[in-house]
Amino acid sequence: IFFRTAISFSMSVDPNVKNYILDVGMAQLFDEMAAAILRDRPRDLKGYLLEWLKKGAGAKEDFRRKMQQEKLSEAFIAAFLQSYADLVEGKTGMIPESTITPVKSLPHLESLSSSVDSALLGKTVVLKLNGGLGTSMGLEKAKSLLPVKGNDTFLDFIAKQIMHLREEHKAPLKFMLMNSFSTSDDTKSYLSKYPDLLKDPELELLQHKAPKVAVDNLEPVSWPKAPDQEWCPPGHGDLYAALSGSGKLDALLRQGFKYMFISNSDNLGATLDLKILTFFAQSKAPMMMEVCERTESDKKGGHLAQDKDGNLLLRESAQCPKEDEGAFQDITKHQFFNTNNLWLDLEQLKEALNRNGGYIPLPMIRNSKTVDPRDGNSTKVYQLETAMGAAIASLRGSKALIVPRQRFAPVKTCSDLFVLRSDAFAVTPDWRLELAPACNGKGPVVDLDTKLYKLVDKMESLTPDGVPSLVKCSRLTVKGPVVFAKGTTLSGEVQIVNKGSSPQTVSGMVDKAVEF
Repeated sequence: IFFRTAISFSMSVDPNVKNYILDVGMAQLFDEMAAAILRDRPRDLKGYLLEWLKKGAGAKEDFRRKMQQEKLSEAFIAAFLQSYADLVEGKTGMIPESTITPVKSLPHLESLSSSVDSALLGKTVVLKLNGGLGTSMGLEKAKSLLPVKGNDTFLDFIAKQIMHLREEHKAPLKFMLMNSFSTSDDTKSYLSKYPDLLKDPELELLQHKAPKVAVDNLEPVSWPKAPDQEWCPPGHGDLYAALSGSGKLDALLRQGFKYMFISNSDNLGATLDLKILTFFAQSKAPMMMEVCERTESDKKGGHLAQDKDGNLLLRESAQCPKEDEGAFQDITKHQFFNTNNLWLDLEQLKEALNRNGGYIPLPMIRNSKTVDPRDGNSTKVYQLETAMGAAIASLRGSKALIVPRQRFAPVKTCSDLFVLRSDAFAVTPDWRLELAPACNGKGPVVDLDTKLYKLVDKMESLTPDGVPSLVKCSRLTVKGPVVFAKGTTLSGEVQIVNKGSSPQTVSGMVDKAVEF
């Protein structure tokens, strides 16, 4: 009774509060208000509630105005404000172990029927996520523009994969890139060498940008000396709002497209597989996630699980409470991880978007940062992100499929790039990168000294005449400044340690530990 009386009073006093209440809804507001009152124990309940509502309404409207000024779509604004409401409510996005159960078994790609339906290619869109700059590797341009083999970059491989598929199947396979405001210009400029791809007016799907949230007052952060720093990428969970808000989902549906295959631009093992596409189409699922079996090296990454009702969900490392880390990293318990290769039924996606106001409800991931990432003393902020794969929990009836490691070869570190540039990976006729046959299905594990070789230009100083042969190498560890001479071959487990400050040259055949 008190709550309804106070709400009625508040709505009559302040129109912004009225709109805020109508937007958020009575049930959610009551939960948030009860938590706030139990926390703060105010004496003047009515006055406290009015100020509490005003603050919530004011901050929310500030975020809305800021995003509208940047002409961001209403679908994205609604999605961001939902994440912001979760933040204000005190949600951390955590998924405790007690709320989930492990996934015991899933279908495997190798067990699927070999029959395929090539007619599905004409109804399918291939979309590559291309919003990353690779800043952790010292890059200031699109990560996909990094050379991988010779002069061919990730983007060259992707373009050649698409053109090969078009030629092989005699089908005009639809291709799109989801770029960010940081990668758009570089990417489109580079693709001028592939006019058949660039001429498609729907080639680019532009990712939104999200306002950073000041930690001290949960308001939009202000940073006048560098206003661009007030914004951050919203995570690849933005895919759904970007498709909806840009109108491109409707355009694709009008053109007769029904399916979409999405993967990261730095994963050259993820190509459109007609066998998987046929299985997905026959499943009638709204979404399907490709997963791999976790190994010891995967234990710190996210994993697939299910809720108590048996619905699939994704738990990222940032969503695991500290006390549950042991269970999170138990690869015998949680056996599968998300490759970020996803398949979508666009018609069912459209229905889900309509049900939810133009966006897909996704768990909020809260990242604590500073507004200027290069200045640890600058204002503390939250960056609110969502993960694309987390939609598996929202799109009920979604499925998962176990795929071999060949479909998961991402580059997250310079050690990953080092391996990919070596002879341990070979280029297939359809422009995929696969482990060389001589590796017998198991690639080398490389651990480069992160103090020296975390950045690409530093790693390249390690290999001025090319990466050494790794096809017979099971493990390589490098500590200290080293230079590999041309024609160097590594075999078995190799550890190279230089305790000095001057670079030492490694040459010839090396099959044991070397210390300088």
